[in-house]
Amino acid sequence: MATRLEQAAMPTPTPMRILHSRAALQAELQALPRPPVLVPTMGHLHAGHLALVARARALGGPVVASVFVNRPQFGAGEDFDRYPRDLERDAELLRQAGCDLLFAPGEADMYPVAQTFQVRPDPQLASQLEGAARPGHFDAVATVVLKLLQLTRPSAAVFGKKDYQQWLVVRAMVEQFALGVRIEGVDTVREDDGLAMSSRNSYLSPAQRAQAPQLQRALRALAARLPGCAEARGLQALEADAQQQLRAQGWDPDYISVRRRADLQPAGDEDLAAAGRLVVLGAARLGSTRLLDNLEI
Repeated sequence: MATRLEQAAMPTPTPMRILHSRAALQAELQALPRPPVLVPTMGHLHAGHLALVARARALGGPVVASVFVNRPQFGAGEDFDRYPRDLERDAELLRQAGCDLLFAPGEADMYPVAQTFQVRPDPQLASQLEGAARPGHFDAVATVVLKLLQLTRPSAAVFGKKDYQQWLVVRAMVEQFALGVRIEGVDTVREDDGLAMSSRNSYLSPAQRAQAPQLQRALRALAARLPGCAEARGLQALEADAQQQLRAQGWDPDYISVRRRADLQPAGDEDLAAAGRLVVLGAARLGSTRLLDNLEI
C-alpha cells in the first residue's frame, strides 16, 4: 500500500532532468516553451513540498524545483551540518510529482565569488519574530531567493505558508524590486494529528513527536480566546499565558504572537474587531528541535 507521502507524489513520472551547474540550467531553460514556475526547497522533501509542486503544475508552466541548503541563513550553532540531505530520494519524489527540472547546485555554483552584496529586507517586516530570534536570517533568505529568481527567470514561484514571515518577505522583495514574478503561498500541510510537516520533524524522538502537536494546539487555544479580548492591549497577557502553558509542558518558546496578516505588525483594536486580518505565529524548541507554526484567523 502506498504511503501518504507516496500518494501525494503521484501524477505520472516525467523525464525530469537533474542539473547541478548554472550553465546546464541555462541551457535547459532556453529550451522550455515558456517561463517556468519555481519551487525553491532545501530538500528532504515531504508532502508539504509536493503540494507546492502540485500548485506549480496547476499554474501552467514547466516546473523547476531547486534543492539547496543555504549555509548563510543558518546562524552560529544552528543545524547546517546535520540538516537532512537525500538528493536521490528527493529527485525520485519530484519526478513522481511531475517536476520537469531539478536544479541541485553546490555552494560553488550558487556562490562562485564571495557574496558581498546582500538583500536587506525592510526591518519593519523582517527584524521581528523570526528575524529577532535568528539575526541575519532573512538577509540570507532574500539574497538566495533573489539569486534563484534571477537564475530561473520564472513567471511564478511557490512558497509554503508554514514559513509565514518568509513568504511575506519574499513577496515584498519581489514587489519592491519590480521583478514581475507572481509569488504564490500554499497552506501548510499537516500530519493527521495537526503537526505541521517540516524537514526538521525527523529530529524528534518518538516521545517528542507525540508532544509536537502541542504547538499547534497552543496557537488554536490562543485564537479561541481572542473573541473575549476587546482591546489590543490585552493581547500581551494572552500571548504570555500561551507561552507559559508550553513551558509547563517542557517547551522553550521563542514567541507566540498575534499579528496582522498583511505586514506582521502588532494587532490593533480595529484588527481584533474584523474578520480575516490576523495570524497567530509561534516558534518553540522541543528538546534541541525548533518547530515553527502559524494559524490564520
